[in-house]
Amino acid sequence: MFKEPFDNLRANSALVHNITNYVTVNDVANVLLAAGASPIMSDDINDVEDITSICGGLNINIGTLNGNTIPAMFAAGAKANALGHKVLLDPVGAGASKLRTDTALDLMNKIKFDVIRGNISEIKTLATGSGTTKGVDADIADAVTEDSLESAVKFAKDLSKATSSIIAITGAKDLVTDGDKCFVIINGRPEMGRITGTGCQLSALMTAFIVANPDDQLTAAAAAVCAMGLAGEIGWSRMQNGDGNSTYRNRIIDAIYNMTGDALEEGAKYEIK
Repeated sequence: MFKEPFDNLRANSALVHNITNYVTVNDVANVLLAAGASPIMSDDINDVEDITSICGGLNINIGTLNGNTIPAMFAAGAKANALGHKVLLDPVGAGASKLRTDTALDLMNKIKFDVIRGNISEIKTLATGSGTTKGVDADIADAVTEDSLESAVKFAKDLSKATSSIIAITGAKDLVTDGDKCFVIINGRPEMGRITGTGCQLSALMTAFIVANPDDQLTAAAAAVCAMGLAGEIGWSRMQNGDGNSTYRNRIIDAIYNMTGDALEEGAKYEIK
């Protein structure tokens, strides 16, 4: 199921405009390059419309938003919508502050997003208009477990229908849904949470996947989640004595670089609900 979208990504060389987190911008660029896509980073209001115009996809990440980048996000989003380009929202830290929450909600009201990707606490905040997160991490009380899986799937499907966006909720169990079908994915390693930026990288990667696979964006979004999780597994298996989270970050990117469609097909762990 995931070989074709991965092979399409390799062949497409998707150009992705990222208005993203300053903390992780270099890793975002490198994971896109590792996947065969091309990154552009631009967040100046005088530049973003031109940059978005030449890209197939726009990745908006609010991790380090400020008074300069917020209007640029709206301008780029409006331009991408006008051109029919793919747009993804990563509402980093929604629920942690009023500015983040209000900005994310306003973006959702004014821009059509093909995909909204975040952790469970961030996505719940978008659904209810308020919430709590542990900094930019999910509140443990919101975690998707075996006991809460069915209700979490229903929540994600309902939000997808309400927003007309694919909803991707990532955590120990990942949910990716278009409102009708939901992929429940269990690829990944808990150690990925010790690295800043794996979520930011995933959002960029997912944007490239949907650009390269416009006819099946749900499968493409799920393929991105599986690819990132599988890279975490492969990267961890290659850790050596004395390696730490900095090495692990690089091994994850290297795993994406060396991954094939066949390897993703074989290593993906998911069920459909």
